[in-house]
Amino acid sequence: MSERDNETPRHDADSRLGDLFENLPEPTAQIPTVDNSAPVPGSRRAAREAAAGESRPVTGADTAAEASPVPVRASADDAVAAAGGVPSPTPVRASADAADTPTRAVPRIESPSGAAATPEPVLGGGLDDLFVPHDDHIDAAPKKKRRKGCLIALIIVLVIFGGIAAAGVWVANTYGEKISDAMGWGDSKDWEPGLATGEAFVTIKEGDTGSPVSTALYEAGVTKTESVFYDYLVDENIAVIFYPGVYKLQTKMTAEAALAALRDDANKLENTVSVAEGGTIVSSLPAMAETLGLPLADFEAAVKDPSQYGVEAQSLEGWLFPAVYTFDPAVTATQVIQRMVDRTRESLDAAGVPAGDEERILTIASIIQREGRLDDFAKVSRVIQNRLDINMKLQMDSTAQYGYGSLHEGVVSSSKEALEDDNAWNTYVREGLPATPIASPSDAAISAAMNPVDGPWLYFVTINLSTGETQFSETMAEHEQGIEKWREWCRANPDAGC
Repeated sequence: MSERDNETPRHDADSRLGDLFENLPEPTAQIPTVDNSAPVPGSRRAAREAAAGESRPVTGADTAAEASPVPVRASADDAVAAAGGVPSPTPVRASADAADTPTRAVPRIESPSGAAATPEPVLGGGLDDLFVPHDDHIDAAPKKKRRKGCLIALIIVLVIFGGIAAAGVWVANTYGEKISDAMGWGDSKDWEPGLATGEAFVTIKEGDTGSPVSTALYEAGVTKTESVFYDYLVDENIAVIFYPGVYKLQTKMTAEAALAALRDDANKLENTVSVAEGGTIVSSLPAMAETLGLPLADFEAAVKDPSQYGVEAQSLEGWLFPAVYTFDPAVTATQVIQRMVDRTRESLDAAGVPAGDEERILTIASIIQREGRLDDFAKVSRVIQNRLDINMKLQMDSTAQYGYGSLHEGVVSSSKEALEDDNAWNTYVREGLPATPIASPSDAAISAAMNPVDGPWLYFVTINLSTGETQFSETMAEHEQGIEKWREWCRANPDAGC
């Protein structure tokens, strides 16, 4: 059979098959059949077929599927309805249902031309989605770690802020006042101007400087705080000399006003008295009474009984310590004497005078004070001690003059009457020490009485009254030579009061 004969039957068959399709009626809306052969969207098979499809040629069916105006969405019913068909009685549910029924088929949608349209992946994924870890599972462990990290960070922050708070408390307690002053916070240390009122008496002692004066002003109620006056002097760079005395000021004065008042002599009360070195009760009491404005009789009564001051002696002579004193305006004569006696006790204690030996030391010291100059105090003390040791009369002019009542006549040599008068103080007549001290000795004289220098001297005489030069001798012959030198000086100085 020829090839031509073979082609004729094939051609006829093709023609009849084409006529058959041409004479088919128009397709009607019908429920599409489910193609179970299609892979589940989102599965590994779907992924493999998708990868294989990218490498194969594009066919007409593919083109028709891409051109299909009906997209496949979350359910097959929606897809059929969009194609004009009847919804499927078995809807395709979300991914949760798919997880429960992993083998459920996805409907296959045909285009009007009869080509199968490739369905879009159904929302919710496929079986493989079950094995994909969700965010909740991934974040579970890190959240625990984050919680621990947050707790540690919180503890660190609390420790840091606790340390800062503690440091702040320490700074506030230590430097709070200074910081407050520097920043101008808090109450002022000074009174406001115009508040001064009333009276206040402030006592300034010998040698007082800014700091003790500032304290005295505060204690008297003059200034508001203890340091404000001193701070004012420092801040304003003011140099001032304070003179001892009692000053009449007001309460609630500013530091500036207080300084001005202390510099005003009109505010100084004349309540400062003094006892001279070598002075006596007789020479000192009148000046005390006059200065303090008290009757002389009050002072004479105050010194009459030494026992009221704890002194076991017949007189307070030698117990009124030579110094400058300042008293309040309301002071009494007894208070004045008590203060002077107390000061003498301080000197005796400082010199190491044993209890019960005070009167003897004061007596020796009073002679030293009247007979010698400061540089010779220890030598004069030695002469007195050497004579006492051998029961030799002291023969001191000062004692004879005191007993006779001529100590303050202003002359060095003693009168014949004074030298011969038999009284308890005349050491030309009596052996040993006089009955009481003859004057008020200083600290130096008391110390010398306790500590005489070593030496053989039994005599001394001042050969130059201007300089106080004194000759100390061991023998009487040497002493007479010294007396002649004194006479020569007196002849050369007739007005010297020899």
